[in-house]
Amino acid sequence: MNFGPQTTEPDSQVIMDHALELGINFFDTANVYGQHKGVGATETIVGNWFAKGGGRREKVVLATKVYSEMGSWPNESRLSALNIRRACDESLRRLQTDYIDLYQMHHVYREAPWDEIWQAFETLVQQGKILYVGSSNFAGWHIAKANEAAKSRHFLGLVSEQCIYNLAERTVEMDVLPACQDYGLGVIPWSPLWRGLLAGVLDGEKKGRRSSGMVQDKLGEVRPQIEAYEKFCAELGHPPAEVALAWLLANPVVTAPIVGPRVVDQLDGAMRALDVKLDRAAMKRLDEIWPGPGGPSPEAFAW
Repeated sequence: MNFGPQTTEPDSQVIMDHALELGINFFDTANVYGQHKGVGATETIVGNWFAKGGGRREKVVLATKVYSEMGSWPNESRLSALNIRRACDESLRRLQTDYIDLYQMHHVYREAPWDEIWQAFETLVQQGKILYVGSSNFAGWHIAKANEAAKSRHFLGLVSEQCIYNLAERTVEMDVLPACQDYGLGVIPWSPLWRGLLAGVLDGEKKGRRSSGMVQDKLGEVRPQIEAYEKFCAELGHPPAEVALAWLLANPVVTAPIVGPRVVDQLDGAMRALDVKLDRAAMKRLDEIWPGPGGPSPEAFAW
């Protein structure tokens, strides 16, 4: 989502080429990303990169999303059958490809019946325009209801959930992660660095780096925890961003966190998290600094 608003198209293409060099093959975007740079700006950048050839499209497992407003008319957003099919065609055009590997619902849409939603996705699968369907920002019961509805139609249903999950935001441990584990869904957390707050924000302050207003506001609420966290990361001998990613990677339910590098160095830094091993004592200390909800439901709130 940084491609366009934060990172120029040439620099974005350098990052994507470097990702392939590192063996990264899963690229996630959305039709709404980069919107203020023009409708579908980020998808367009990725599509222009695919068009350069060299096996780029063939090497990539491509994921994008449908839901957000792409226009002012009622069926230019959400999950009506019309918007799902039309948005898919528009994404295919911008991405300059004839199929999407993983087409994700960017948010749950409670007003649309699941039979309507699944019929639209079934049509796209039958047409060869998408291979799999995923969810994003669903509750655990939404995942269950969606997959049970799909089962009744003899359709595969959801194969992945993209949720916000990091050391500081762990609500999904109550229901979403258990639902994903039970149904065999891949889990691909977004904002693994908590909008940069887990990436060494205090050290950045000392070096004169300015954070966004949103980050500064949140930092005012959790500064003692951030101070304890960055101190512990220093004791471990690893940068905070690498520790935050390693913590997610240590969870067997997590397939892979989604990183959003603005520059090549940030991508290389994320890769170093693969070499960070957190022992039981380190995991316990991180739980003390960033306590979760108490486990899955109902144990999180009942005996």
